[in-house]
Amino acid sequence: MHEYTRTARVWGLTCPGFPEEVSRARRWTRDILRGSPLAEDAEVIVSELSANAILHTASGREAGSFHLVLAVSSQVVALSVTDGGGAGTAPKVEHWDQEAEHGRGLGMVSAIAHRVVIHDSDGGHTVTAELLTDVRRGGHPC
Repeated sequence: MHEYTRTARVWGLTCPGFPEEVSRARRWTRDILRGSPLAEDAEVIVSELSANAILHTASGREAGSFHLVLAVSSQVVALSVTDGGGAGTAPKVEHWDQEAEHGRGLGMVSAIAHRVVIHDSDGGHTVTAELLTDVRRGGHPC
């Protein structure tokens, strides 16, 4: 990606709910953020949020899908994943045992991102993670 622009740019991608689509979502994110110091963190976040959508919601069922939105401005890179709903409960950040095989994804996302926001709707949930362009991992100023 070229230098950050003064105006926000927004990209969207809808993926079928297949496990191999997680790697497609990572590549898509990497291609858009090519050259950005936030690209690696963004890839990790997209990977976790996409995998959660497939594993824990109707996105992973037959004919399911999930939708990604990537917005880039001079201040922030915002990554949103909207799932297909049907999970019964909204996603939430929980602090699990480090030895656990599952349940650490949103905790990891919240450790990388400056802010994580979860929106519920009748059709699913949208998890948005924001990476500020002027802070280091964990929300600390440069």
